[in-house]
Amino acid sequence: MSWVLTILGIVALIVLHEFGHFTVAKAVGMRVERFSLFFPPTLFKVRRGETEYAIGAIPAGGYVKITGMNPEELEDLDPEATRRAYYNQPPWKRIAVIVAGPGVNIAIAFVLFWAVLFSGNITGSASLNSLDPSLNALVTNTSVLAVEHGAAASGVLRQGDRILAIDGHPVMVSSARARIAAHACAGTQTDGCRAATPVRLTIRRDGRTLSLSLYPRYSKEAKRMLVGVGFGSIKHYGVLAAAGGSIGAMWHATTGTLTGFFKALTSSKTRSEVSSIVGITQTAHETVVAGPGIAIVFLGYISLVLAVINLFPFLPLDGGHVAWSLGEKLRRKRISLAAMYRFSSVGILLLLFLVINGVSNDIGRLTG
Repeated sequence: MSWVLTILGIVALIVLHEFGHFTVAKAVGMRVERFSLFFPPTLFKVRRGETEYAIGAIPAGGYVKITGMNPEELEDLDPEATRRAYYNQPPWKRIAVIVAGPGVNIAIAFVLFWAVLFSGNITGSASLNSLDPSLNALVTNTSVLAVEHGAAASGVLRQGDRILAIDGHPVMVSSARARIAAHACAGTQTDGCRAATPVRLTIRRDGRTLSLSLYPRYSKEAKRMLVGVGFGSIKHYGVLAAAGGSIGAMWHATTGTLTGFFKALTSSKTRSEVSSIVGITQTAHETVVAGPGIAIVFLGYISLVLAVINLFPFLPLDGGHVAWSLGEKLRRKRISLAAMYRFSSVGILLLLFLVINGVSNDIGRLTG
């Protein structure tokens, strides 16, 4: 089921992107020949007015066919279709139609990030804080932020418990860790060994003060006793604060994406970390399994990256069409399709290089 949700989430981002193009094209009077959910072969189709709505057999996204996207099509069109063709529209209409697709993806990212911050979802807020540490979504205190499954605290402490004292001493975060680390196993400290004496906790839970005890375990990796909890609490955001936090996280993610793209072209180490859609789907599946909060943040992040990459100024990406329209507006004359593809060729080759590199990386990871 988690794999189904993963694939549906990624497909939904692509379909909504295309729906943005479709809606604005209709709104500005362009002729839309087809809107397809998924790719051919076609399983079902129905015509409503001039537009054919179809469902394909390959669930890899969708597409919109707008008359006259390629100027070479205009030769075979009747006068009415030619008048409404994409290429014969003013630049502002063409730009509006093209930007609508990435615009939907940007809006999705904003709404998902906002919802996570406003709702106070712990795993989602922590994930956003990792994406943009300047959010400061995590407040440092002795509240229990998370309990590791199977750890000493599992079944004893709960998320939201506030630790007031350990072994009779009031504590802050650093002193709490020190008090726990002061316990030791009966013999040699080996990984996973249980402390000889329990840690006695005084906590605040649901308005009540409780006394609990548990036996910490030694961690060879951490080189100290652990109970298996993460300390801290989530900052509470109002409507406007969550909106500001969402925009900040989006800006940080966007600059990180652009920086990562250029680093991938110059650094072999960065290139080795690039993933294709295969690796992205695998990571998305892991986030779905990890919980809805993390999955929502990841989906928002992928939506934003999809928008950013689509706005690169190379055909056939959306940004290439925008650059084409802006170029014609500034020059006040047509620019040939051949000229635009010559301009785009270097950028497309670089993107293709990264895609092939990502597929190669994913094959290496899958085959071990």
